[in-house]
Amino acid sequence: MISLFTSVRACAAAAALPLISLGAAGALAQQAPPKLPVTVAAPLAKRITQWDEYSGRFEAVASVEVRARVSGFIDQVNFKDGEIVKAGDLLFTLDKRPFEIAVESAKADVAKADAQVEQTGADVERAEPLIKNKTITTQTYDLRRANLAVAQATKQSAEAALKNAELNLEWTEIRAPFAGRVSDKKVNVGSLISGGTGAQPTLLTTIVSIDPIHFVFDVSESDYLRYSRMKASGDRPSSRDTANPVRIRLADETDFTHEGKMNFVDNQLSVRAGTLRGRAVLENKQGLLTPGVFGRLQLFGGETDALLIPDSAVVSDQARKIVFAVDDTDTVVAKPVTLGPIVDGLRVVSGGLEKTTRVIIDGIANPAVRPGAKVVPAAGEIKDAKS
Repeated sequence: MISLFTSVRACAAAAALPLISLGAAGALAQQAPPKLPVTVAAPLAKRITQWDEYSGRFEAVASVEVRARVSGFIDQVNFKDGEIVKAGDLLFTLDKRPFEIAVESAKADVAKADAQVEQTGADVERAEPLIKNKTITTQTYDLRRANLAVAQATKQSAEAALKNAELNLEWTEIRAPFAGRVSDKKVNVGSLISGGTGAQPTLLTTIVSIDPIHFVFDVSESDYLRYSRMKASGDRPSSRDTANPVRIRLADETDFTHEGKMNFVDNQLSVRAGTLRGRAVLENKQGLLTPGVFGRLQLFGGETDALLIPDSAVVSDQARKIVFAVDDTDTVVAKPVTLGPIVDGLRVVSGGLEKTTRVIIDGIANPAVRPGAKVVPAAGEIKDAKS
């Protein structure tokens, strides 16, 4: 009886084991997270035109502080503050009366000198036949000739003084030396100003040229060396070549719509900053670009092979930029990347990815798609804006 009871219990236990195993497996299956659907694609390999970006600011091609060359009282102000002026436009007029009087006085001195030259010249002419028949002495003849020379020198001095007086009269009209935008007036009608080259002349206003305009920026030493090596290999034009193109955008713009060209590279690097100053020139017929405004410049950097991905596939991880990819086991992994500019609607990846990397391009918005998660990848394709 005991053995029969024991045998029945053993058989019941053995029959229960599969049921227990099946229950544990079902519990584990319920605990395993579902695989997430994502779309993956290899980076788009493409040869692109590289544009290196730099920050800089606009500078006027020409800038001048307008000051008077003569002293006097301001009689007229002939412009409106901030307006566009052309070369030769009248800006200020001084009281001309003292200078007109000086011109008349100088003309009188010239006339007086003319009379003296005429008189002494006649004396010399009358003395010539007299010296031949020895009616007058040689000393008297030499004295008359000396008087003529003094009179002629006096006339030259009077004529020079007249030219100076006329020039001072001309300088009472202060004109724009070149076309550009004038600042506000620093003096008013009736103000006594100082001019000339002695004491500091009074500042009247300033003018900056508008069209064309310069854009000045600094290039790092490493970039300069890269450009030099590319130039030596023939991969890019010389940075000193005026045909080297640039593109510029302003702070409120998203596209580089302002086109220009390089026209200057400095002859040495800054020892303190380790940078080299470059300058581009571009047209500004509408006057939108103003000296002092900051912008971003793209400098032609040659042709290069690059990998491109959608900008939406890039996420930030504190100070790094990363891309989520899928490995051979369909597990999400994080790939730190080095990014370049946007080209044809796609982000250039200059480091961190390979041509065969399966980048997640759709499904990344799901919070569960994170490193270590299992996914179900579907094949996709990356296309640029030109495709």
